[in-house]
Amino acid sequence: MTKYGFDFMPEPRKTVLHEAEDWYQNLMADYLKRAYAPIQRSNFGQYDMAVHYLTTVLEEAAAIEKVAVYNIDHMAQIKFSGKDACALLHRVLPANVEAMKIGQCKYTLLLNEKGTVNDDLIIMKQAEDCYILVINAGHDITDEEKGLISDADRIMQYKKDDEDVTVKDISADFVKIDVQGPYSYKVITKIFGKECIKNRSDESKNMGFFTFNEIEIDDEIYFFSRTGYTNRWGWEIYIPVKQAVEKFKKIVQFAKGYGGLLVGLGGRDENRMSAGSVGLPLMGSEYCDQCTPTNAPLFEAAIDMDKPNFVGKAALQKDIESKNDQRLVLIIAEGNGSGCSVYRDGKRLGAVTSCIVSPNIPLEKRLFIGSERKNVLDEKGTAAIALAWLNESPYQKSPEGFDITTENNKPVRIKVELCKEKDGQITGKPILGYISSDGVNIATAPKLLKNIENL
Repeated sequence: MTKYGFDFMPEPRKTVLHEAEDWYQNLMADYLKRAYAPIQRSNFGQYDMAVHYLTTVLEEAAAIEKVAVYNIDHMAQIKFSGKDACALLHRVLPANVEAMKIGQCKYTLLLNEKGTVNDDLIIMKQAEDCYILVINAGHDITDEEKGLISDADRIMQYKKDDEDVTVKDISADFVKIDVQGPYSYKVITKIFGKECIKNRSDESKNMGFFTFNEIEIDDEIYFFSRTGYTNRWGWEIYIPVKQAVEKFKKIVQFAKGYGGLLVGLGGRDENRMSAGSVGLPLMGSEYCDQCTPTNAPLFEAAIDMDKPNFVGKAALQKDIESKNDQRLVLIIAEGNGSGCSVYRDGKRLGAVTSCIVSPNIPLEKRLFIGSERKNVLDEKGTAAIALAWLNESPYQKSPEGFDITTENNKPVRIKVELCKEKDGQITGKPILGYISSDGVNIATAPKLLKNIENL
């Protein structure tokens, strides 16, 4: 049987921009009048990735309010082509692949037969017989001894013998750079021109949310997609490798002119948790192979339960029929609750899956915590954002059985405590917080680009 994933590599890989990141570190040392320091790095998906640069995680997290640039070259792009590519992907993935149009992007999940999540991904339809899957770091590795199976291998195990499907990892051909925030429009159009983000069906309009363009620049093919991992305005750019370092340097220079920064994994994690009303789930934290995504916030966007069948559908249907009422919620807290359980009135509700201190929480939302901490109460202070899986919904139900998340046109807020545990017992002082039904920041990613064209 053909193996599509790479062998496990004992040493973390380096992105194409690894050395260019050090150029950025020197650039910012001069610009900010700070001493040069080595980039703080971490192994993420078997890549040596920057956690943050010369700036702090908090500084980088705040950059999203202007423009943030991310080196996302650790994510892989897998091309499925052939006359039966659509049939295979439609049969395996829970999204309605058959209904996709050329130029459309779709968020979906790669499930197993248990209905639990092996990966989440973006699928882009390049042609009638060609699709590109953008997958998470490390999900391009197959190693039986380590229990790793690449996404391509998981999908291709469902290919029928007589089906015409070709798989090619094109990650080595492109470098993925994300540009997010209200000034992203200015940065991208000044470097690449406005045609790269025009609507492919009507050039008098800008491209829509969850679409992409395939553009030729300097005799090379680029992809510009608008899917918004941070749920703010922005784009993902797939740059040909031979031009990637040059374009990367231009992007960060232009971004710097608008008060933007290159953002590492730490700031990026804050940006996805502070996105919209519930934050965005992270594979390996909120998504895992131990629980189904039935009540995850993006369930309906990722999964079409009206499809006759897909891998994991029977398990999801069983989970839904069991009245599983788990909820992924966003909590605003006075401090970092990583590793904590969530309590309300002495009852354990669930556990925190991700948490980070944020500079982007408005003062009004910080004051509602009821904290006495000075950093929380300061006008430009900080608090923490946590995502947590709860055993059941914390909200009251409407007569139709839906969560009541607003009352008198105001978002529902439920006070909780984040507590450390040892041997089933609470230890230490609880961290005060509340479940915020309207999250941290309003999602702008789907909003019309006319809001940022003339900034």
